[in-house]
Amino acid sequence: MPTTATAGPAALTRARAQRRALAVLFTAQVLSGAGLAAGVVNGALLAQDMLGSTSLAGLLGALATAGAALAAAVVGRLSDAYGRRPGLAAGYLTGAVGGAGVVAAAVAGSSALLFAAMAVYGAGTATNLLARYAGADLAAPAYRARAVSTVLVATTLGGVAGPNLAVPAGDLGVALGVPRLSGLFLVSAVAYGAAALVLAVWLRPDPLLLARELDAAEQAAAPPAAAEAGAEAGAEPSSGRRRPGVLPGALVMVVTQLVMVAIMTMTPVHMHGHGHGTAASGLVIAVHIGAMYLPAPLSGRLVDGRGPLAVAVAAALAMLTAGLVAATTAESTAVFAVALALLGLGWSLGLVSGTAMVTDAAAPATRARTQGLVDVAISAAGAGGGLASGAVVAGAGYPLLTVGGGILALAVVPAAVAAAVPAADAVSRR
Repeated sequence: MPTTATAGPAALTRARAQRRALAVLFTAQVLSGAGLAAGVVNGALLAQDMLGSTSLAGLLGALATAGAALAAAVVGRLSDAYGRRPGLAAGYLTGAVGGAGVVAAAVAGSSALLFAAMAVYGAGTATNLLARYAGADLAAPAYRARAVSTVLVATTLGGVAGPNLAVPAGDLGVALGVPRLSGLFLVSAVAYGAAALVLAVWLRPDPLLLARELDAAEQAAAPPAAAEAGAEAGAEPSSGRRRPGVLPGALVMVVTQLVMVAIMTMTPVHMHGHGHGTAASGLVIAVHIGAMYLPAPLSGRLVDGRGPLAVAVAAALAMLTAGLVAATTAESTAVFAVALALLGLGWSLGLVSGTAMVTDAAAPATRARTQGLVDVAISAAGAGGGLASGAVVAGAGYPLLTVGGGILALAVVPAAVAAAVPAADAVSRR
């Protein structure tokens, strides 16, 4: 693994490794996007079918996100200690085991096995999100958000294709002797397994380990006066000037995740309750997932160009609009698609802006662990949203869930305002 004390060759090494890492991560994310779609489309429906209760339909999604929270902490620690390659590969492999377990639970008719398998399956979702940080490991600070967005947009290809496989995957499942609603989880298990293989074989050199090595070499080669000046200017997150960005960045992502999961989880159930078929709900979720990941390059450019704070506020407004639109109909597939597209866009803006805040603020030596802990909070928020969504719809109706979620998204605004204060202070000191 080449390193050098001179800036030119080190920059060339970093650029080449970054291009390779992004190509490998892109391929893995296409596969994992198809894997995560199964739980989105059929998770709540499978729970409703096996448990016979609408109020418990969100439970399966909550278990998946709870499993994702645990997986985020484990994958973050593995990545911190051994690098992104073993951490991410282990996460996807665990998700593949969970997908296979869901199929086994459906065949056996075992609710207990279904709950356990869905929690394990959540590791794939957590890993899919954690991979975005790997895209930024070797990126220059001015291009980190765009690097994150490159990894996120790759998920679009698999994420959009996955829900549209609901009908043929169901047919395949029936042909193989498994319940129709579990057929898409067969696709998920294979997709997650393939993503783990791609990363284990080709993500070399490891982007996190190489970034640490190059950073150490550059710091050792820099004159003491220049290093001190860089620290005073806030060039390194470890100086402490940017650390206040971790908490606001985490809050932005937590709120947008909670609102997105709550509304997304119950939309297929609500649609089925008003006569829409699996193909219609699959199309709406496909549009939603596309809107979550396809606008990522725009989100990245906006964050790098306008700053994460303004983009975080835009995320809140997009989610509020989504909630209001979703509450206006129970009959129109097109309106549901528009609402879920706006919901996905708000999530994209919130995730990229929040990720930029956290990545810029976290100390390099413990960055992967910090990122993992932040994603624990994100997954926990998703679990809470998924669990509460079924009870809210059963007790008060789907429109209250969507409008209430949109209003809750406005909590992002004070988080952005709070982050603006230390950011302004840092600029004034330069």
